[in-house]
Amino acid sequence: MPEVFRFYGFSFFFYSKEHEPLHIHVEGNGGMAKFIWNGAEFELFEKQGIKANDYKKITKVIGENADIIVKRWKEYFEK
Repeated sequence: MPEVFRFYGFSFFFYSKEHEPLHIHVEGNGGMAKFIWNGAEFELFEKQGIKANDYKKITKVIGENADIIVKRWKEYFEK
C-alpha cells in the first residue's frame, strides 16, 4: 500500500491493486475518506468518522498537494 504522505496524523495513500479513476484514500484519528480526481481537483467521494475540523485540514492538504498525488499515482500505476 503506497503511502503518498502523512499530515496531522492522517495517512494519504493508494491501495497497491487500485483501479481507475485516480483517487486517494485518507485514514487516521478513527476516520477514513476517499477523494476522486475529476481532472482539475479532488472531490470527496466517501467519508466516515472524520470530524469537521480534520476534514478542513485534509481537504487543504489534498488541494495544496494535488500535483504530487497525481504524479505519484501515475508513477505507481502507469509503469
